[in-house]
Amino acid sequence: MALAVIPEALDLARYVKPGDHVVFGQACGEPTTLVEALIAQGAGIGGLRAFIATSFSGLFQPDSAAAFRLSSMGAIGALRSMTKAGALDVIPVHVSQVGPLIAAGVLPCDVAMIQVSPADADGNHSCGLISDYVRAAVDAARVVIAEVNAAVPYTPGELIPGSAIDVAVMVDRAPVEVAAAKISETDEAIARHCAAYIGDGSVIQTGVGAVPDAILRQLHDRRDLGVHSGMLGDGLVDLVEAGVITNARKEIDRGISINGALIGTSRLYRWADRNPAIRMTPTSYTHDAGVLGQLSRLVTINSAMEVDLTGQVNAEASGASYIGGTGGSVDFVRAGARSPGGRSLMVLAATAKGGTISKIVPALSGPVTTARSEVDVVVTEYGAAELKGQSLAGRAKRLVAIAHPDFREELDKIAFDIARRGF
Repeated sequence: MALAVIPEALDLARYVKPGDHVVFGQACGEPTTLVEALIAQGAGIGGLRAFIATSFSGLFQPDSAAAFRLSSMGAIGALRSMTKAGALDVIPVHVSQVGPLIAAGVLPCDVAMIQVSPADADGNHSCGLISDYVRAAVDAARVVIAEVNAAVPYTPGELIPGSAIDVAVMVDRAPVEVAAAKISETDEAIARHCAAYIGDGSVIQTGVGAVPDAILRQLHDRRDLGVHSGMLGDGLVDLVEAGVITNARKEIDRGISINGALIGTSRLYRWADRNPAIRMTPTSYTHDAGVLGQLSRLVTINSAMEVDLTGQVNAEASGASYIGGTGGSVDFVRAGARSPGGRSLMVLAATAKGGTISKIVPALSGPVTTARSEVDVVVTEYGAAELKGQSLAGRAKRLVAIAHPDFREELDKIAFDIARRGF
């Protein structure tokens, strides 16, 4: 049976050893009370390392590095300040690989710090707002410290038995929330082009943010949409309540939205509480190629920072600044492109920095996050470039057409060279 303690009585030195590797639950499932405790007490333990895939809490700041060395799969959410200060070790890993790497010991996990809901009548805790690699961390850890939060919804799906928890820190505090982003005219234009690919009965995967929210707003006249996604926001609730999302036509998990992370506000969390219309699952299900391969009409929507004229995608860095991450897009890019009747959409605005920089570029300024051989459709506010099956010259021509008009002449010269060479 877990030892139940109040936050003020939590002495981490009793459970965490010098040099331990800590794995935190991420996103809105971040155990903020435990994070605060490790920030406050970690320096006294010494030599600690910690991993969190994303963070929106704002708790991780450069001065936190004095307590432990933090690593992540990218500068996603509020971690950008950490990369700017050189206080974050970036591990290029897809979110679907995190669980397996923990299980294999490649990403060490001596201590799992997670957030869960209160237990049910059988003594099981729901993973609540995040289930992606939580169970893998619990299974691998020497010590499991769980923030049992009365404010976290009990969501159907992945459960953590009370017997798997060593220390239960009892709290009642609002979990991390991510408010809806302001939608711009550019976002709306991108969304209109994306929505054209989503018909009745489509199964959608999307992230959170202004463009995904704008896309969801375009879908209120659709029927029987399904959901199979790594993350979902408040826009899901709108479409379910409007009768648009029913999951009625999915080949698997009929009637249920499959998800790995709830990233939104208390409205989303209240809706998800004990709601049989949603199931929270680990990445071994949300991102698995065999599972995704059973879905027809799968339309996946992911974002890019820049795309070169051959279709290579950078979603991680801009020059010397690391401001993105690998995330989970590659698994879904492949799945959408291969789904019968489905598509994979890679979305981005045509320009950045007030229109002074084109995001359709001759050559990437950062790493290749998604290979050109995987990319299906690239969408900007100026249209959609369908790249699958096109030659390099054909790709370049189509991408120039959706670039900002101010940059097309320059890009067209590069496209001409590609056409002349054939590569």
